[in-house]
Amino acid sequence: MFSEIHRTELEAEVWDCLHRVTDPELDEPITDMGFVERIGVDQDSGRVEVDFRLPTYWCSPNFAFLMGFDVRIAVSRLPWVKTTRITLNDHCFADRVNEGVNGSRRFAEVFAEYCDGGDLESVRLTFQEKAFIRRQEVVLLGLEARGFTGDDIVGMTLEIFDGVTFQGQEEARQKPRYRELLVARGLALRPDDPAFVTWEGARLETQGLRDYLARLRGVRINMEFNGALCRGLQSTRYKEVRIGADGPTLVDFIQNRVPPRESTPAEAGGAR
Repeated sequence: MFSEIHRTELEAEVWDCLHRVTDPELDEPITDMGFVERIGVDQDSGRVEVDFRLPTYWCSPNFAFLMGFDVRIAVSRLPWVKTTRITLNDHCFADRVNEGVNGSRRFAEVFAEYCDGGDLESVRLTFQEKAFIRRQEVVLLGLEARGFTGDDIVGMTLEIFDGVTFQGQEEARQKPRYRELLVARGLALRPDDPAFVTWEGARLETQGLRDYLARLRGVRINMEFNGALCRGLQSTRYKEVRIGADGPTLVDFIQNRVPPRESTPAEAGGAR
């Protein structure tokens, strides 16, 4: 039998692995986005259940399917996990997504009438490219802020890049995430490989660096806008917002941020 402390530790392991699962469109951890509703661990059987939700009832089923599948894969990789059950809640295609994810069925099979035989790999690759671009831009701007010149950046090897430290929180967060995609795509494997290339593998050039950064900025702004929109929709839908220490302000009421007040027993029974 597992102790209660051990059970809590196992739940923490599940939470940590879910932090590495991202919303494919936004490149943000589903834990940070508030998508994870519940984690359940059966200590004796090694069964893990994860409930998650999305900002709206009609979020694209391909996003939902990708996230559900990635959650299942991430949790299944924990050495002590024997079985999993992933449940998408409050979604128009929840039953079909859950059936496909837990039954290891392909998206093209579950949603055959919508995808014309296509699968999600091309969609996943598109979102990986956007994630690569967003992470790379943060790191490049961080290097410029530290005083690295264009020549320094385009000539930087993976070994030199690994030795760079960032003071900014976002740059420090994105550095290992950028490196992970760089290596996973096979764009840099050896210490002397260039640390900065395009998604297609072309080396950056000093002369075109400003134009390249402008293109990256456009992708990043689009992703950040979508992220802000998702958070706004979610906070409105689930009314899970943080009210300041001094209580709600007029803006909170105007934006419908304040949940309805529970009535007192006297109010519930009516005036006497």
